[in-house]
Amino acid sequence: MTDYRPPLRDIKFVLEHVVGLDDIAALPDFEHVDRDLSFTVLDEAGRFMADRIAPTNQVGDAEGAIHHDDGRVTLPKEIRSAYQEYVAAGWNAVKAPMEYGGHGFPTSVGIGVMEMLTTANMAFSLCPMLTASAILALQHHGTEEQKAIYLEKLISGEWTGTMDLTEPQAGSDVGALTTKAEPQDDGTYRITGTKIFITWGEHDVADNIIHLVLARTPGAPPGTKGISLFIVPKYLVNADGSIGERNDVNCVSIEHKIGIHASPTCVLSYGDNAGAVGYLVGAENQGMRAMFTMMNDARLHVGLEGLGVAERSYQQALEYAQERRQGRAIGAPKTESSPIIDHPDVRRMLMTMKANIEAMRALMYDNAAALDWAEHGVDDEQRQRGAARAALLTPLAKGWGTDLGVELTSIGIQIHGGMGYVEETGSAQIWRDSRIAPIYEGTNGIQAIDLVLRKLPMDGGKVVASYFDEIDALDGPLGAAGLDSIRERLAAGLAVLRKATDWIGSRDDVNDALAAATPYARMFGIVAGGYYMAKAALAAHSALGSANGDAGFYAAKVTTAQFYAEQILPQADGLLAASTAPSDSLFAIEPEALRG
Repeated sequence: MTDYRPPLRDIKFVLEHVVGLDDIAALPDFEHVDRDLSFTVLDEAGRFMADRIAPTNQVGDAEGAIHHDDGRVTLPKEIRSAYQEYVAAGWNAVKAPMEYGGHGFPTSVGIGVMEMLTTANMAFSLCPMLTASAILALQHHGTEEQKAIYLEKLISGEWTGTMDLTEPQAGSDVGALTTKAEPQDDGTYRITGTKIFITWGEHDVADNIIHLVLARTPGAPPGTKGISLFIVPKYLVNADGSIGERNDVNCVSIEHKIGIHASPTCVLSYGDNAGAVGYLVGAENQGMRAMFTMMNDARLHVGLEGLGVAERSYQQALEYAQERRQGRAIGAPKTESSPIIDHPDVRRMLMTMKANIEAMRALMYDNAAALDWAEHGVDDEQRQRGAARAALLTPLAKGWGTDLGVELTSIGIQIHGGMGYVEETGSAQIWRDSRIAPIYEGTNGIQAIDLVLRKLPMDGGKVVASYFDEIDALDGPLGAAGLDSIRERLAAGLAVLRKATDWIGSRDDVNDALAAATPYARMFGIVAGGYYMAKAALAAHSALGSANGDAGFYAAKVTTAQFYAEQILPQADGLLAASTAPSDSLFAIEPEALRG
């Protein structure tokens, strides 16, 4: 199995030339941060993830999490020791607020650290990912007392966090949940109910687990309007901050999944005895507001899972293609077999992986940069513009990114041929791990619906129109640089995307928009990817004149962008018909007739 090589030059290129790290670092909240320091942090993170986390990937898959009769869940010793080193090195705190022990780096730098962690071991990364989301929820919605009790330990990673939404009858329809929260005289609540699919809901790698649980108080209105959010720690916390007695929350079982075996997916039972002690976050019946703070952060990081698994699969496939000899390439000596990388179809597959990975990375880092502006902009206009951009990009990062993660890891198996279908190579594990990501944090169908029903109409359509104008503004610079194939295909892709957007906005029947949502979201992702690749090509083209030893790197950036424009962007044209087709044919056949 190929060792993981952190793509540090690619990460730094995106931060410097595509998302504008220098401008973000110039914001007052980041006066302690500059590009050189950020890049040093990324270098050290890359070394740690490659040396310490990546070697746990295969053993975590082989041994997995184990559930014991007493409710304990244990992880392989390699995972436990790696997590302790991860905490000791301070990697969990990179983008967390300094007032609670964080390092205060921009989200756009933190996402680089998280990308490398995710690529090194996706199952492992899910624990810090959800902890980061819990930190955000408490930071924005918790009381000062709650922040004082929980944030420092969560930020360090000594305690971990979970997000507890799903119940057997309430998956995507969160409003159907029935977990109860009964108020007590001391201001706490007693939580009773069952939650399923709780990622890292029980484990032995940290001292405490802080569950953020959705539940209903007595008399709460039905649906999502009657949901409240509660802190339910595995162990209660004493007044002096030490760990107290065990709370009434227990792991009944863990799921046996096709992938991410080292990530325990738990069924949790609350209140088998007196009821689990819970602490209200925010006001009663306002839980979804706080939960969406967690979910939107998690959606970007789930999108990052698509990027991470694709990068790991690409690295393995590239090395295999260079070593594996099979057949004779055109022009090769008749007495020798050729490395399969010399065959055009294998080269096409590798370039498809590389180009999509670079496009995904740029979109996701731009999403993270938008979050930086939303949180740290110097005035309302900057913050509002950042928030709107992040809202537009999040369903693309999550949906398009995770769909590509599955597709690209499948290509990685294909490049390996039969050996890709054999577990020893590790390629199959990466695909197995990838498959959950399009389901996590709102399925990709839900992301597409969110895009067409909520994000396109933002500010009367001005947010998406402004984004399209940004893409259009590259036309002149691309022409001046002589990047004609990129210019022509990007313009064509933008034209069909505008046409589909206008069609969706004109429909009176909401079912038409819902029917168009998934192909439209795919189209949007492809064109957005083309936009970022065009920006990268312009930056690389400009740098070529003074590149010195980096000329090959920059030239490859331009060529990869040209490949994306010529081989991937035209797919947007083919999605126009599906993105503008009414919903009639979806409902023309009665359900019984679908059986044939």
